[in-house]
Amino acid sequence: MIKSELIERLVDSNPHLYQRDVERIVNTIFEEITNTLADGNRVELRGFGAFSVKHRPARTGRNPRTGQAVDVPAKSVPYFKTGKDLREKLNNK
Repeated sequence: MIKSELIERLVDSNPHLYQRDVERIVNTIFEEITNTLADGNRVELRGFGAFSVKHRPARTGRNPRTGQAVDVPAKSVPYFKTGKDLREKLNNK
């Protein structure tokens, strides 16, 4: 599912809301999650999962084509851990 499909489903299930309002709500939620992660904090949605930031240290990698050593800089990457309810729903179809 892509964001536009999510918005469309929410509009269909909530006919009293305008599409532009649902779109604004969805965008605001995603922006808040993004901003919170950018600040280095964790976002937990009970029953769904938790978003956090993992920090990867700088390391020396190898170019697979030439075998030459390449310096890989430190970076932060988003990480998602599923919640118990979501895991159970996926495994008990």
